[in-house]
Amino acid sequence: MKNELIEMLCRKSFKYSRTPVFKLVSGEMSCFYVNCKPTILHPRGMFLVGHLVFEEIKSSGLAGVGGLTFGADPISIATAFVSEIKNKPVHAFSIRKEQKDHGIIKWVEGDLQPGARVAILEDVVTTGGSTIKAIERARSEGLDVVKVVTLIDRQENDGVEKIKQHVKEVSSIITRDELIAAYGDYSTI
Repeated sequence: MKNELIEMLCRKSFKYSRTPVFKLVSGEMSCFYVNCKPTILHPRGMFLVGHLVFEEIKSSGLAGVGGLTFGADPISIATAFVSEIKNKPVHAFSIRKEQKDHGIIKWVEGDLQPGARVAILEDVVTTGGSTIKAIERARSEGLDVVKVVTLIDRQENDGVEKIKQHVKEVSSIITRDELIAAYGDYSTI
């Protein structure tokens, strides 16, 4: 499944240039760009991501998986769906980018109780900033964040190392190096 996902990411989501032509959210220029949405919102991509992330979290004793909306939403929903199929149900949740200012004011949407063990999911980690924000917001709502799973580690700016300062258990499904190694094989498909 992982190789199939890498192929799909190379065809739909990954761009590479020998010179830095892609502007990142940080303002930095990069030789590569990853937009996971075309892959993770595709039926087959969602199937692959859901299964691969579930395999990564299935023995962690988690009650839920989620992260900042919108990047983590399809990943957490796919994972929750697979967890039900595998008879090891794990709830999906979503963390708002802006806190609600009406009703019950909260950061996290989902069916979880304070103290629930959860994993934060992320589509792409570069600096780790958005993942750390998600960890802090989940903890402010009383959730016990015990694991982080990122779909793609860009392997730069010490993003994963920064996240490990907040959560010890951090894993990546795919690395930048794996995408670059496969890119030449699939970029012309």
